[in-house]
Amino acid sequence: MDLRDTLLSSYDYSLDPRRIAQFPAEPRDSAKLLIVRGTSKEPRSSKHAYVRNLLNQLIPGDLLILNDTRVLKARLKVRFSGGGRAELLLLEPRGNSCWLCLGRPAKRMRQGDHLWLEANGQKTIDLQVVSIDSSSGGRVVKFPSYCEDAKSIEGLLERYGEVPLPPYIESHDKSDDERYQTCYASQPGAVAAPTAGLHLTNELLNEFIFRGIRIGRITLHVGLGTFRPLENEDLKHLQLHSEWAEVGEEVVQAVKDCKLKGGRVIAVGTTSVRAIESAYLNGGCFLKPMKGKVDLVIKPGYRFGVVEGLLTNFHLPKSSLLLLVSALIGRQRLLALYAEAIERQYRFFSYGDAMWIPPEVVLPMARPHSDGD
Repeated sequence: MDLRDTLLSSYDYSLDPRRIAQFPAEPRDSAKLLIVRGTSKEPRSSKHAYVRNLLNQLIPGDLLILNDTRVLKARLKVRFSGGGRAELLLLEPRGNSCWLCLGRPAKRMRQGDHLWLEANGQKTIDLQVVSIDSSSGGRVVKFPSYCEDAKSIEGLLERYGEVPLPPYIESHDKSDDERYQTCYASQPGAVAAPTAGLHLTNELLNEFIFRGIRIGRITLHVGLGTFRPLENEDLKHLQLHSEWAEVGEEVVQAVKDCKLKGGRVIAVGTTSVRAIESAYLNGGCFLKPMKGKVDLVIKPGYRFGVVEGLLTNFHLPKSSLLLLVSALIGRQRLLALYAEAIERQYRFFSYGDAMWIPPEVVLPMARPHSDGD
């Protein structure tokens, strides 16, 4: 492996801010799609289409893995007891109605402090900072007693919260409540959308099914681990903040059936990859049902156990998501494709365009083992 693959600076690239999408394509499946072709010896061999043309890239018997997490209205406006405004970003439950939150300004949120949760037309709610989480720099905050998990706190968040759009999306609109969710979002718990899935429509999914392409669903609640900037130049011992995931028996059986019949397992988004590959490793290199926290790091040199192809967005420089996609097709090739996308004025990041990585272009050393291996 190229030693440069282990250095964070090797995953950097320049992007004109005007290429950062501020709103999604309408309709969703009209977003551009860069189709990777050829081999690593032809790093800029590609084809340009639209997401709806993914229909022509899949074949009967393929299995699409979707992440059905739903984004919570996790951004909350609060007031300090002594006056002044602040903000909390809800991340994950910590038991006893306490939640790990990122605070802004965090320095003013000391252990024992009270924060007052407010919203127009709503009763003010007293929250308390019970501790400081050293690993994340966040604050563990006590909420009302009924706020034990994502489902039970979602009603409060609907009344008081806002959808936590990424900071590079500068314009916020009420329509973001819907358009920053996948059309199949059903399991509440994420603080960011699994963005590759934003391109899919119910009509397109129905057409997949009509053509004999199966749909499998996993859940990974996208959180701090996916989007927190990487800091250390040396990536050999990279660790990510854990995220909660569930891979059920139904999708495990669907994968087995797919491979038995010669189909291909295609992940929609990097979060789907992390969940299904975590379940594979957790099962001792056999795919088994799993429920719990995952912190899998996928980077060049990783050999996939389940996933064969990927629909993905264009990701931020120096991000763990770039590392994951580089593991499939190689860092240099990926950066060359990004340069081509920039030249052709693709739109980047959460509301941006997409890339299709078919199984045949994946690095041989990264492909799942076949029965003969």
